[in-house]
Amino acid sequence: MTDYRAIWKSWREDPVFDEKTRAAAAALTEEEAREAFSGELTFGTGGLRGVIGVGTNRMNVYTVGRATQGLADFIRSRTEHGSVVIAYDSRHMSAEFALDSACILAANGIRACLFDGIRPTPELSFAVRHLGATAGIVITASHNPPEYNGYKVYWSDGGQIVPPYDRLIIEQIGRVQSYAQVRRISPAQAEERGLLTVIGEEVDASYLAAVRKNVIHADVCREMGKKLKIVYTPLHGTGNLPVRRVLAELGFEQVWVVPEQEKPDGDFPTVKSPNPEDKRAFALALALAKEKDADLVLATDPDADRLGVYAKDGATGEYMPFTGNMSGLLIAEYLLSQREALGLLPGDRADGALVTTIVSSHMAHAVANAYGLSVVETLTGFKYIGEQIGRFEEALAANGGIPDRTTGAYVYEFGFEESYGCLVGTHARDKDAVMAVTSLCEAAAYYAKQGKTLWDVMQEMYAKYGCYCEGQESLTLKGAQGREAIDRMMRALRDRPPAEIGGRSVLAVRDYLTGERREVSGAVSPTVLPRSNVLYFEFENEGWCCVRPSGTEPKIKFYFGVKTSRCADAARALDGMKHAFLALFQGE
Repeated sequence: MTDYRAIWKSWREDPVFDEKTRAAAAALTEEEAREAFSGELTFGTGGLRGVIGVGTNRMNVYTVGRATQGLADFIRSRTEHGSVVIAYDSRHMSAEFALDSACILAANGIRACLFDGIRPTPELSFAVRHLGATAGIVITASHNPPEYNGYKVYWSDGGQIVPPYDRLIIEQIGRVQSYAQVRRISPAQAEERGLLTVIGEEVDASYLAAVRKNVIHADVCREMGKKLKIVYTPLHGTGNLPVRRVLAELGFEQVWVVPEQEKPDGDFPTVKSPNPEDKRAFALALALAKEKDADLVLATDPDADRLGVYAKDGATGEYMPFTGNMSGLLIAEYLLSQREALGLLPGDRADGALVTTIVSSHMAHAVANAYGLSVVETLTGFKYIGEQIGRFEEALAANGGIPDRTTGAYVYEFGFEESYGCLVGTHARDKDAVMAVTSLCEAAAYYAKQGKTLWDVMQEMYAKYGCYCEGQESLTLKGAQGREAIDRMMRALRDRPPAEIGGRSVLAVRDYLTGERREVSGAVSPTVLPRSNVLYFEFENEGWCCVRPSGTEPKIKFYFGVKTSRCADAARALDGMKHAFLALFQGE
């Protein structure tokens, strides 16, 4: 067990730590010190995320600096002259962590391209490729509470690091045994050596131009943009300027931004959590929408990669919430229907791919089938969707630009995940809420011209494809005992999988750790996707449940999905499945 007292003592006395840090360490209570110094903030496959503060288990310039030194060592092991783009959001310490990371990279001979202010995460993804950088860093904790911050690494393809790069970078970070190994120079020294470049407007303009290129009916946006009423909130984050700018450039004139949530603020004072998945985050936006009689209510999270949506019900006038599955599928339906009408889909439709994750709505398959497209599934996390885009492009290039699904040379049509993230186009390799706002507003304008709201269109989709309903639950189990309990749950499900849940028979079980899909008949086939500690249960009538331990939090997560012929029955069927499945773990 870690001797936290010895580590705490070093943070109070070792001159490697600055005076302010030593004083903060000395001011900790015994209990606070135990929490701050028992273990290290782990750099996982997605980077760092934790509470800001002093200690080895906290986000501070030392833990962030160690990660950056490890990244620098990895880059230097592969190229003599690398470059890294750095972006950051509105959270506390984001600007400080970003500048310090730039100075560490510069001290290692790596050029840092640092944004001149807060920027959305998807713009960082775009900028890495746009500037031809070796890697990218974004300082953000996404939609976590205000005491958190985070650190994510992107590679030269503009996507979050995936195997083998994640493992190799983690290995390099592990070799940084002491904070004294972290090399730094001052910002002035970095600029003098040509190793620190401040970027801004040129990248902004190029990014938004790339977003606008994905618009299909710019004429309809200009026409209906005079009438369509939109309320938007950036939830104190990075989305405000780029969202307003792109909507104005497309001709949307009636856009109101929630004034109390317009300015960046790391305290997120108007919400309990700056999460567009949380209906409470929409309180101010919905109040403004009712005042303005808005057609559409939109919210982006602090780093503007997730989008939450409310749209008016044309029949009742009420504002209705969309899940991430619903908004992603509505965008897919709009894009594919318009591309089909304009002859923009591949000649052999199955050479086009809709990319989604194993925990997203099965309606994705129904939508793709309606347009003759292939569906490519990935593990949970948008980085795997971004990875697929790169693979498609590599295969297309190897095939002379000719689509051919048999060689993996797909044309990327659209990608989405259930957690409120999607990507239209290939300008980025991560989910992009600025682009999602643009596409949804375009769709809203197109359907408004036909006298329909987005909620009306969603009901038409249910009538066309069936009523799909999805949900998620999680159990938080902290500490060593919690980890052991989660391990027991996963073992029990593997060793004794249920035969039925909530009256629905289990047809097959996919174990992504062993790489096998086993049917009740005993037939076994490979799961294809990379190995991961995930179990997936296929039920009759297109029901399903997926179980996985969280990679960043002390949680085990459960994802559920059902399909019914009548939408009035869907929520009840989903609740029945949830309760029956979670009952298996009562007492843990």
